[in-house]
Amino acid sequence: MTSAAPKGLDSPKAVKIIKIMSQVNTRLYRATGGRLGSKWRVGSAFPWGVPVLLLTTIGRKTSEKRISPLLFIQDGPRVVVVASQGGLPKNPAWFYNIRSNPNVTVQIKSNVRQMTAHVADAEERAEVWPKLVAMYPDFDKYQSWTDRQIPVVICE
Repeated sequence: MTSAAPKGLDSPKAVKIIKIMSQVNTRLYRATGGRLGSKWRVGSAFPWGVPVLLLTTIGRKTSEKRISPLLFIQDGPRVVVVASQGGLPKNPAWFYNIRSNPNVTVQIKSNVRQMTAHVADAEERAEVWPKLVAMYPDFDKYQSWTDRQIPVVICE
């Protein structure tokens, strides 16, 4: 069951703002090796912040590199990200890119590594979703705003 998302969340203007903020965050992160842009301090993450990584995928239509700043948790050697897109009705483009090509690059601060991504199955999702929500409680709010099950992606 969904709860009411903020009015205008899926408006073209809001989507454009999200895109611009992501581009600015990515540029800062890359330029500083993660000294800037590696903490998200919005919503339930204020004021302490939660960790941000850069996920590079290959565009399924363009074959060009696409970089997305995403919240994440380390789960042993795995890196776990969420295709929440702030509770918007559609999955983010990077999610479809990894379904088309699971070979990704993950940058955590200045550490860059090649990984393989897969969509968590029901058992994996049930295991890591509570850890993700513990880190960033807004993920539960985002889930309540949309009819889609927000995908969890595991990079190994």
